[in-house]
Amino acid sequence: MKLIADSGSTKTDWCLLGDNNSITYFDTEGFNPYYVDAEYIYSTILSKLPATVDSTRVSEVYFYGAGCSGDKNHILETALGRVFTHAHIEVQHDLLAAARAVLGNDTGFVAILGTGANSCIFDGKTITHQIDSLGFMLGDEGSGAYIGKQLLVRYGRGQLPEDLRVEFWNEYGLTPDDVVEHAHSKPLPNRFCASFVRFMAPRMEHPYIAGIIRKAFTDCFENMISLYPDFKLYSLNCVGSIGYMFSAILTDVAKNYGMRTGNIIKAPIEGLINYHAKATVQPLGDVN
Repeated sequence: MKLIADSGSTKTDWCLLGDNNSITYFDTEGFNPYYVDAEYIYSTILSKLPATVDSTRVSEVYFYGAGCSGDKNHILETALGRVFTHAHIEVQHDLLAAARAVLGNDTGFVAILGTGANSCIFDGKTITHQIDSLGFMLGDEGSGAYIGKQLLVRYGRGQLPEDLRVEFWNEYGLTPDDVVEHAHSKPLPNRFCASFVRFMAPRMEHPYIAGIIRKAFTDCFENMISLYPDFKLYSLNCVGSIGYMFSAILTDVAKNYGMRTGNIIKAPIEGLINYHAKATVQPLGDVN
């Protein structure tokens, strides 16, 4: 049996492909090895594993995750090996998941716009060019964390229009000092910032909110996507809840940069199921 996992910083989608072509879905929180350790991942998976999933019968595990590269992969490999003791385990970057999900074995450009952001050129087998998003602290332009942070900055500095300021207070009851305290002192500040996309999504028609989102996508193009050589020759394929939710604005910004839009999907898990159902993937090593 093959177990496929697609993990962002907020949520992990799991799918078990059974021997009789059965499919079992479940989910856990996201596991970014920059923020959580092997013991935490192991105990969380064990507590969330459905009773119908026999971990000893899983023969292959393909885990794709944010932050899974270089010396961080061993954190996931250790945790997964403790749960699925008889399985071949392959841990790869979430960029490879996105590429395989929307491009299959074709060449193209793909971006991830979820809690975090990333992008790459894919040649149908491997990632051939990647401009680092630099993560939440330094970059991640266009991501949910980046967009939410822009809202919080404007709230904290008294820049929000009065109607939005009142609605924000009524919904969250947070003062600007509370926001600063949460962002600097609580764990997983990227998730904290990204959580405020839930406030923005139903108000995306508000000119001020739309302006924040548009500026975030423009920053993504200006500081990341447009740095790829010949980026206008590719279509913009995108995976992630942020790109999917705000696809109209994203498409318009891409058009302004001379880039046509390709596939924009919310999550890669269905594409990964199709990909892995066809054949066993040989280990590729690190994608960076």
